[in-house]
Amino acid sequence: MDFDYFVIGGGSAGVRTGRIAAGYGARVGIAEARFWGGTCVNVGCVPKKLLVQASEYGQFAEDSRGFGWRGSRPEHDWAALIAAKDREVKRLSGLYRQVLEAAGAKVFEARARFLDPHTLAVGEERITAERIVIATGGHPVVPPIPGRELAVVSDDVFHLPAMPRRVAIIGSGYIAVEFAGIFAGLGAETHLVYRQPIPLRGFDEDLREALAEALAADGIVLHPSTHPARIAATGDARTLHLDGGHAITADLVFFATGRVPNIAGLGLEAANVITGPNNEVIVDSAWATSQPHIYAIGDVTDRFQLTPVATAEGHALADALFGPRPREYNFTAVPTAVFSSPPVATVGLTEAEAAERGPAEIYLTRFTPMRHTLSGRKRRTVMKLVVEPPRGRVIGAHMLGEDAPEIMQGLAVAMTAGATKADFDRTIGIHPTSAEEFVTLRTLTRTVGLPQAAE
Repeated sequence: MDFDYFVIGGGSAGVRTGRIAAGYGARVGIAEARFWGGTCVNVGCVPKKLLVQASEYGQFAEDSRGFGWRGSRPEHDWAALIAAKDREVKRLSGLYRQVLEAAGAKVFEARARFLDPHTLAVGEERITAERIVIATGGHPVVPPIPGRELAVVSDDVFHLPAMPRRVAIIGSGYIAVEFAGIFAGLGAETHLVYRQPIPLRGFDEDLREALAEALAADGIVLHPSTHPARIAATGDARTLHLDGGHAITADLVFFATGRVPNIAGLGLEAANVITGPNNEVIVDSAWATSQPHIYAIGDVTDRFQLTPVATAEGHALADALFGPRPREYNFTAVPTAVFSSPPVATVGLTEAEAAERGPAEIYLTRFTPMRHTLSGRKRRTVMKLVVEPPRGRVIGAHMLGEDAPEIMQGLAVAMTAGATKADFDRTIGIHPTSAEEFVTLRTLTRTVGLPQAAE
């Protein structure tokens, strides 16, 4: 069986590139052995946000007292939540397969591995293809500490039979802080253990510090600059031993310590496809690997571990190979959000990154949002613009607070279009909103990145 284009992986990147290529008339095959829609739909972004939203309802109930509502907080049914989540995930996963078949792609429910640069074993079939794309995503990693088999990773959390009452989460990236908010919001005693001084390494420092304060204010016990040493079991309970002798007793220990490219069993050596030190498939600017007819997109390249980037890469690659014209995306200012409690959203350069390039003007505000002037919840919103003088182009926007992800999507459009601080200043705000603060930031907070002689 011969194809013009064969896709290994049925996640966001693989489904998009396969669907678009088939729509252009290419003979497309695509193989997925686990679940259609990949990590994001099944054990990632989608079910995670449903759990985040579930946890928020408890906070809304508590906050409502400040607005005159009376009554006790309702009881949460974990099993009902997971069942509802499963129904929605099943629906979405099925749609991913349906759109491929509707576009004319041949779907294989099987693993694929290379036999040579143009030949694949797909289940029991032997298939050849003119072009092949690797879109197998990533998988969680677990530190090699004693007792690691007693812990779970993010894939497992979505299928827990019961809500744990005590949780110890190891890590401080996206997944760790998001699940800390989920479990705390659903009423669990929650500990967050991480080796950095503050969470979310790589994000702007003002947002990192504000998030740490917000997590602590919500009752999450923070263990910064701490390493896990081992995990032990006592009946159904787990004891997480930390360096320095401290220990945490929990019902669940959860590793959220990063993800690596998923290349096991692909047979890349048979195709002479070169990988890097983190198992990432090395590609050029056009997503071509060391074999010019073999491509790789999405998390398997370990460049941007973000679903919208993977989807955009898949679309752009199909357009470039089979379409009438290439599709352009802005991969230099990629917006992203962390659905923590409260959420964080950002696009462009952090203050530190901007300072390394040269002078940058920083506009920063912190305030209590209107809701929490009555709710009594100790929660502050932080908003920040990073501006490049002398032209005044906005090169970074950062926010911690309710609705931050929704607000940041609009700012990403403005920044992609090259908006300047003057454009923000002449924009009329929507009142009363938190978003209007981005167009009313008038006072320069500080200038950073000046040459040493000028400081």
